[in-house]
Amino acid sequence: MAVETNRGHDLGRIILKGSPEPNTGIPGTIAGFAGERVLRAPCPGVFTSHLDIGALVKKGDVVGHVDTEPVITIIDGVIRGLIRPGTRVRTGLKIGDVDPRSDTAFCTTISEKARAIGGSVLEAILRHYNS
Repeated sequence: MAVETNRGHDLGRIILKGSPEPNTGIPGTIAGFAGERVLRAPCPGVFTSHLDIGALVKKGDVVGHVDTEPVITIIDGVIRGLIRPGTRVRTGLKIGDVDPRSDTAFCTTISEKARAIGGSVLEAILRHYNS
């Protein structure tokens, strides 16, 4: 049993046979930005940052470092996700994301995608234990 996590008509669908769609590695588009929102490790090493989720950033700001290499945002927005500082990462790993809407309230509320997936996971658990 699996739950579809890719956006679109099947988001949150419980899959009894087969597999979910492959991960595209590209997040959904928000305010015209998709892949640009993702912060990725520039090299292998340990991630550090002085910023917290909810911090406002501008294009070109240093969000943190992987060892001595800076992690730079390429869009303006708010830090909506960030891997825990001190985590060892590999090159290209998603370590955070920037929301171009710059609404800090979105950092403390559940997204429509998370709500759909969470509801489907609960439904799958209930199906399993009530069958």
